[in-house]
Formats: sequence, structure tokens, C-alpha cells
Amino acid sequence: MADLKGKVIISCAVTGSIHIPSMTDYLPITPEQITADAIGAAEAGAAVLHLHARDPLNGRPDQTPEAFLRFVPAIRERTNAIVNLTTGGSVYNTIAERIRPALELKPELASLNMGSMNFGLFRIVGKIDTFKHDWEREYLTKSRAIIFRNTFEDIEHILKTCGASGTRFEFECYDTAHLYNLAHFVDEGLVKPPFFVQTVFGILGGIGTHPEDVQHMKRTADRLFGNDYRWSVLGAGAAQLRIAGQAIALGGNVRVGLEDSIWAGRGKLATSSADQVRMVRQIIEGQGLSVATPDEARAILGLRARAAAPVQAPQPA
Repeated sequence: MADLKGKVIISCAVTGSIHIPSMTDYLPITPEQITADAIGAAEAGAAVLHLHARDPLNGRPDQTPEAFLRFVPAIRERTNAIVNLTTGGSVYNTIAERIRPALELKPELASLNMGSMNFGLFRIVGKIDTFKHDWEREYLTKSRAIIFRNTFEDIEHILKTCGASGTRFEFECYDTAHLYNLAHFVDEGLVKPPFFVQTVFGILGGIGTHPEDVQHMKRTADRLFGNDYRWSVLGAGAAQLRIAGQAIALGGNVRVGLEDSIWAGRGKLATSSADQVRMVRQIIEGQGLSVATPDEARAILGLRARAAAPVQAPQPA
């Protein structure tokens, strides 16, 4: 493996469960759209593809393994990118529902939220004039009264069950307490270095997007984990590239994609996740750094070798 110094991992989250179809016509919904957006992001330089699934008819988040099997095999066949499946799903899924795709598809990487929290999507309602689908308004509004559950028991269960097949984790930390929760599982021996910490900024219920917030999360992680972790940032909405730029300057990795932001500049909708990958790549290369390939990212994150054969899509009845 070549020298990995100066290599920056770009993760790309192509659809997620936060944004709704009424916000942008470019949000990938169907398996074909999710596949195309993911492949485009990989071709633009994303080494990690973070994947959610949706109902192709109305865009509602769908956490069934069957929904993931409609596009994960094609992405594995057509890219060398690291497939990272969500265990977060949406705030309305049970833990059992959330982990099924990762249990059945056994990805190299899976996301893991590191604490229970308020997860407010309800403010989006006031920004939308017309809803395309009946489910969207209630989906957003109900988040005012929902706790996004990630108890210590839940986290331990996901670590043990999904980790048993060799899947490693992208630890999503929305506040400093989540870093301390992660430190607990490190102390318990359930998390081994090098571990991948994704610090998340700008979700209502988590830490904000001020530059001091970014600095504080990194200082805390450095103090808790030293050289045992690999740091990445996710800035929600308009803060995406500003926070990415700050993190890159501090030696971090970055995540972009239409899950996290629908924008490609002030007032300009991104037409694909690849738009954002190209933009953040310019920031990386403008600082004299280079984008990590998928295999370089595997080495940096301590991932297992990629499986020789992809998971097969279900056959029609």
C-alpha cells in the first residue's frame, strides 16, 4: 500500500431519511436512481457510499432488507467503493427493523448512532409550500414528539450482532456525550482501533455548526481516543462545505451527499451527490492533499478485504 499520509476519505450519503421528495426533484428515490447517484459519487471520488432505501412509489424511507437488495448488488458490482449501510434507518423504526439490512447483507461498514437524542425535522415543514405525498407532512411534524432511541443496550446489541460477521462501524456522534458513550464501549473492549468517528453538526437536537463546535468535538475526541480513531465530519444543510473545509484543514475526513444537504452553493440545488463530491474534492486538492481511493480508505479504517462475490438481488416470483 502506498503512503497514506495526506489522504482524505470522502464518504457520500446519497438519500438518507431526513429529506423528503417535496424538497427537491433530485433526491434519489427509486433503486435505479439510488444506484446511479451512488455510482456517480464513487466516480467523482467518494470512497465510502452510505446507503438508505426508499419506497420507489412515494419516496418514504424503507428499512427492509428487500429494499436494499434492489440496489446494493448493482453498486457492489459496478464500483469498488466501500458500502456503508445504515443501522439508523429513520427515527420511527425499531432497533430490530433498523439492523436487519446490515445483518443480512453483511457490509464492510455500517453506521451506528452513539446516543439517544431529540431529532427535530419539524422546522422543515415551514419551508415547503406544497407536499407531493400524503406521508411527508406528518413524518416531519411528528419528530417534535419523538426520541431517536439509541440506548446502551441497543448499541451493544448492534455492535455484537452486526460485528459478528466482520462489519465495522462508522460511529455517528451528534454531541460530546456521544463521544463519551463511544469511550465507554472502547473501555468495555467492544470497539477496537482504528475506529471511524463521524461527528455530526447541525441537526436540531445535536451540536450546532459554529466553528467552535467543530473544534470542541475534535478536541474531545483527541483527548479520549488519541491516535486510535479516524475523524470525519458531516455538516447538515448549508453548513456542509464550510464545516468540511474546516475539518480538512485540521486533518479530518469528510462526508457529503444529498442525505445531508440538498444544496450545491447558496440557493442552488445539487443535481446529484456527485456535485457535492466534486466540490469538496476541490477543497481537498486545493489544500495540497489528495482523495483516498476505496482501497486506501480500507487500509486507513482497518476494514476487512472486500468480499469476492456480491450479494445477489432477489429473483422475481
